[in-house]
Amino acid sequence: MSAPELDPVQVEIIRNALVAAAEEMGVTIWRTSRSSVVRDLLDYSTCVFDADGGAVGQSTAIPIHLNSMPSCLAEILANHIPIEEWEDGDIIITNDPYAGGQHLSDIQTFKPVFHEGRRIAIAGILVHHLDVGGGAAGSYDPSATEIQQEGFRIPPLKIAERGKRNEAVVKLLLRQTREPANVGGDFASQLAALETGAANLKRIVARYGPDLLAAAMARIQDQSEAAMRAMIRDVPDGTYTFEDFVDDDGIDRDTKLRIAVTLTVEGDGMTIDLDGSSPQAKGPVNCTYAMAYSAAMCGVLMSLGTEIPANAGCYRPARVTAPLGTVVNCRYPAPVANRMATGHRVVNAVMGAFHQAIPGKVPAAYYGVSYATAMNCIHADGSRQVYFDLECGGWGGHPDEDGASGFSCGLHNISNAPMEMLENSLPIQFQEYALVPDSGGKGRTRGGLGLARAYRLETPTGVFAANLDRFKVRPYGLAGGEPGQPGRLTVTRAATGKTEDLPSKVSSVPAWKGDIFRLQTAGGGGYGDPSERSAEAKALDVENGYTSG
Repeated sequence: MSAPELDPVQVEIIRNALVAAAEEMGVTIWRTSRSSVVRDLLDYSTCVFDADGGAVGQSTAIPIHLNSMPSCLAEILANHIPIEEWEDGDIIITNDPYAGGQHLSDIQTFKPVFHEGRRIAIAGILVHHLDVGGGAAGSYDPSATEIQQEGFRIPPLKIAERGKRNEAVVKLLLRQTREPANVGGDFASQLAALETGAANLKRIVARYGPDLLAAAMARIQDQSEAAMRAMIRDVPDGTYTFEDFVDDDGIDRDTKLRIAVTLTVEGDGMTIDLDGSSPQAKGPVNCTYAMAYSAAMCGVLMSLGTEIPANAGCYRPARVTAPLGTVVNCRYPAPVANRMATGHRVVNAVMGAFHQAIPGKVPAAYYGVSYATAMNCIHADGSRQVYFDLECGGWGGHPDEDGASGFSCGLHNISNAPMEMLENSLPIQFQEYALVPDSGGKGRTRGGLGLARAYRLETPTGVFAANLDRFKVRPYGLAGGEPGQPGRLTVTRAATGKTEDLPSKVSSVPAWKGDIFRLQTAGGGGYGDPSERSAEAKALDVENGYTSG
């Protein structure tokens, strides 16, 4: 049978319909989820795949999810549940980093969509769940030395088979979490959103037919590949290197971890080689390959500044290599909960390499870490609530303008959790939320400012944990710009009034009512010689309170 003829306008209509199907899955989660990490931070992503698992449409969500979901799906199909075994009504689930996942809090679900007995697409959703067990609230235990200490691990399996739900898996998950009501509600939201996506995909195929839809999906991916190759051809051929460092792994606090990038551009293709990065760490800052690949591709897309529709075609011109047994491609059973500390550094290093290739187009380093903190709030009756939060910081100065302040990096693309919403549902009271003056690196264009966020515990006791970075290794400047200021974490004890500094990675810190925990995030690096900054810009910085002089 010959392939159907494709009208370019019709292909674009179908592409937008697929993106809309992904976006509507995201809206379903937003409207029906329960925990602040999902409802307010928007820590979830949705994607539509073709019948064979190639990404064709995705929501405007979190790149670290969206770049890695195809890797997880490919791993499931290749080594766990072959596509021939996927049936109408099935839902496949996993959170296993060693089966294509990232860390245990990120639960991925995939649902095949059929039309008249033929598989025509797959709907996929990844949600960061508030708590899946392990040694610390929020499942971010910086003292973990193996993945078994980090929470409930779900191998790739069918949580629904031919439409029948396996409730035992759900019960196992909820038995492990500290927040069964919120996690149960979020998981129900995730499964409901899959049905929303499947229904929209069935409407699309009913309108265009399975053959035309399949051909359009292939064309959509080919178009993005061609556009990506055109962008790469504008980068001069050559080999470019850069390195950056993670502060430590939370256990060996005196050892920095090197992230090395060698970028090789040849014609319309490129290779990002992470050889030379540090051996895998004892603490949970390790990345699986899927995570490192996702971060590297995010660095590529951020550096090229492209408006190319994101799908499987974008990834074809680039190859990412990472030696097994390193912090960017760890061996089982290495812990991975704080893989974002290293993942952000991969992005920073890739962007630094692109600065060598296309100087004058790439900004200095942004804050470079997902500031993950969690408080296990323990009420007088012994009941518990988990406050989990993610913060951002300052962006690096751009060749043409100052870096953004308190702005979420594209890699994690989280939203702000409003203080009023959190105080309404959690036993905490905020004391401060503000930009940090003088935290951006000096340069011709200034680095963006970091944030300060402080809250007071209102339950009798609690247990605090944090997985942070950029307390020692500051976000780099470029072209003569100075690095941004580092982060800082403190606790002020109600009993004594004394303020103590805490390391960037801590677990099981005891807390009592009235204690105030304050996080200060890093500013972005500066760009260009600081002496070249205009007098008008300096005066405006002082007037706005961004700098002290």
